[in-house]
Amino acid sequence: MGRFRETSEEGGEPGVDMSPLMDCVFILLIFFIVTTTFVEESGHQVDKPQAGKSLMSGESTTISLMVHEDGVLTLDGQEIRIGTVRTEVKRRLQEDKEAPVIITTATNAKTGQLVRVIDEAKLGGAEKISISEKKGQ
Repeated sequence: MGRFRETSEEGGEPGVDMSPLMDCVFILLIFFIVTTTFVEESGHQVDKPQAGKSLMSGESTTISLMVHEDGVLTLDGQEIRIGTVRTEVKRRLQEDKEAPVIITTATNAKTGQLVRVIDEAKLGGAEKISISEKKGQ
């Protein structure tokens, strides 16, 4: 009989025995699973900020700037000119050197003005600058 087996039907073609082929496939699969080395992806360690840490301890204050849609700039709710951002940030950082600057911008505010406010805050000595968006303003 050999490698071919006969079918029970008369005149049918003999079939090929698939068992040895499946054995080889499973042996190869086991071989590749065992010999595969898993590479650990490298990444960067990130220091995550503690939520509400500065607000709860009362140690740090924030410098809040708002860029409105019509080009008006406010600092803690009071309207200021863009030329005074540097001096105001510098003055407030003398009181608290760790104070973050939070710049809130309206959805349709001009990007150029936002960039200028960021530059002025950096020139005033701000190291921690965050940007957020206020929709509908």
